[in-house]
Amino acid sequence: MKLCVLTVPLYGMSLDAACKYLADSGVQALEIGCGGSPGRGHCDPDVLLHDDAKLKEFADTIKRHGLELAALSCHGNGVHPNPEIAARDHQDFVNACLLAEKLGVKTIVTFSGCPGGSPEDKTPNWVTCPWPTDFADALKYQWEVLIDYWKKASAFAMEHGVERIALEMHPGFCVYNPETMLRLREAVGPIMGANFDPSHLFWQGCDPVESIRKLGEAGAIYHFHAKDTKIDAANTAVNGVLDNKHYGDALHRSWIFRSVGYGHDYQLWKDIISMLLKVGYDGPVSIEHEDALMSVNEGLQKAISLLKEVMVFEDKAEMWWA
Repeated sequence: MKLCVLTVPLYGMSLDAACKYLADSGVQALEIGCGGSPGRGHCDPDVLLHDDAKLKEFADTIKRHGLELAALSCHGNGVHPNPEIAARDHQDFVNACLLAEKLGVKTIVTFSGCPGGSPEDKTPNWVTCPWPTDFADALKYQWEVLIDYWKKASAFAMEHGVERIALEMHPGFCVYNPETMLRLREAVGPIMGANFDPSHLFWQGCDPVESIRKLGEAGAIYHFHAKDTKIDAANTAVNGVLDNKHYGDALHRSWIFRSVGYGHDYQLWKDIISMLLKVGYDGPVSIEHEDALMSVNEGLQKAISLLKEVMVFEDKAEMWWA
């Protein structure tokens, strides 16, 4: 396993400064945004795809600090019902694949996307129940759109050397839990897998350890985001977990994202890491800092500290006892 960080919170630093900060902190690998919601603060394909000197400088900066580029991220919605937004987000995915080819990166991290509920819709429609039957009809249409899109997009990715499309299972998009992840993988092919982010599963009521087991047995975990969630028992008892209040309203929300260890204790994170190892995942564990109660520095440092203790970095021993 390698300790990794998604560099978005460090966009106030140059790439060189961010690399030095992370390397000095004991981080081994980077996940870098190149479009979509992660933005392009450290990696702009419009520049790097057309300037070989800039591309070399980008790669050399990472290498000089002893870091590995583990993945490129371009979280977006290529099936958005607004054709302008869909085209923009799809182009971000195309650019990520082209850049990955040049850099030798094999993993692209993104969202599945979510269409509208019908060809006439103008906004995405995340369906959470089957009745009234309008919702079931909308869901059928959405999955037809989704499968068609990803069959074509994954074919393009493979043509350019991408081996893993790691979809972040995120409510609001069609792939939001292990069941929907495996449904899309079965329809499209084994290039599709999960960016396993337990923070989104915690508040849905999923057990992340058993979810890792389910996806891992299918060989479908391609990336891992280390981010925690704290469930507010009092607010959840009254309002449930579906909460559309702003993330900044931490006092009144049913749950908020937290730095690793501030939602769940060491033992659960040890169990998560152990199950990842059991199912054969030996890839990056990438910290995604989105904790509204901590500075970037403190949130990252506390996550790094905890993960250094619970992660397993060395190859396992031979079983001399068995």
